[in-house]
Amino acid sequence: MLDIADITRRTGGRTVKSIVFDEETIARRVAELGREITDAYPDGELLVLGLLKGSFIFLSDLVRQIHRPLQVDFLVATSYGNDTVSSGRVRLLYDPETELAGKHIVLVEDIIDTGTTMKRLTEVLRARHPGSLAICTLLDKNIAPEPPEAVRFVGFPAPPAFLVGYGLDHAEDFRHLPFIADLE
Repeated sequence: MLDIADITRRTGGRTVKSIVFDEETIARRVAELGREITDAYPDGELLVLGLLKGSFIFLSDLVRQIHRPLQVDFLVATSYGNDTVSSGRVRLLYDPETELAGKHIVLVEDIIDTGTTMKRLTEVLRARHPGSLAICTLLDKNIAPEPPEAVRFVGFPAPPAFLVGYGLDHAEDFRHLPFIADLE
């Protein structure tokens, strides 16, 4: 159990309002998601495609809980910059080199907020003719005006707060935290 001194040390003295999801809760849900994905794709080629940078910790834990052959690749897109709200503009900074046609693709995201990034990325990926396309997100704020239709696997509903930790950041800080916290 983390105490306030440990949280302060890990955050460089910056304050978090509360821990929203602790390490044990996250680990338990990631294991469940791994089983759900394993069951959903009993055959065919599976590509787990992580959206960097936010998904890297979640993705690394998740793929170890998927008990079937798979490939891993990454996308890099941005819509936040240094802000705490999405700009609504999505820029692709890195495109996967893996062939996507005919594969079952699970696009892994840390958090769905406005849904803009996921909507744009699913358009790009569908144009490459995957066998199937699903989104697995650790957190869903459930505020997207038009939620991405490909969302199939959700870790947790997220509160209306700016969350950090377990890969989620604010201006590249806080990704290393083993829990998810509400940033003050």
